[in-house]
Amino acid sequence: MYVCLCHGVSDKKIRRLVSEEGVTDLKGIKRCTRLGSQCGKCLRQARQIIDETLINQYRRAS
Repeated sequence: MYVCLCHGVSDKKIRRLVSEEGVTDLKGIKRCTRLGSQCGKCLRQARQIIDETLINQYRRAS
């Protein structure tokens, strides 16, 4: 699913950046993509996806 329609950033891309690249915050995602640089409607959902991915990683590690 696309999170940022303006720049074509998907939830899979965000999850991959968190899981594989170690990006752990919205600022890092914004540096790697153009997320939030147009209308900004995607930022809340992107933050939620980052948090969910980090929680799932923590649960798997425990």
